[in-house]
Amino acid sequence: MRKLAWAARGISAVSGAVLLGALMVPSAVAADGPAKSSDGKKKCGPVSRDISTAAPDFVNFPSGVVFHVATDRKGHAFVNDSRNPGVWVNLGLLANAPKCVVDTAASVTEANPGYLYITLQGHDGVIHQARCTTDNTPFAPATIVGACGAGFSELANTPV
Repeated sequence: MRKLAWAARGISAVSGAVLLGALMVPSAVAADGPAKSSDGKKKCGPVSRDISTAAPDFVNFPSGVVFHVATDRKGHAFVNDSRNPGVWVNLGLLANAPKCVVDTAASVTEANPGYLYITLQGHDGVIHQARCTTDNTPFAPATIVGACGAGFSELANTPV
């Protein structure tokens, strides 16, 4: 009978330790939202990658041009102009660019000059949009600020 009592106490101790360990897990592990880096600042954390494309097809614009807007797993957003192959311009260069981008959209107007609308959704759910002039100059780090003027602005009443 003594062996059985010892075994019962052992099982009770083990299950108590497991329960205590589960309760002692840091609250940051279970919290929603961005994690914090070692210096205490919020970081974006891993997010899924996203890509959008838009292609102008109006007269007076070079044919075959495609604009790509993409994110990386760190929440940074980039634009690529197919006339500038391999060059991905960080949209963080533009004023008021959202941090921790989780979704993208791209569209163009059919006018001359045309506009590329770049729409980004931040981790907080807020949608930001930039209007960039499309002309015969490909987007590049040196030209993006001039093409996109005021940069990003929040769309009013984003349904977060």
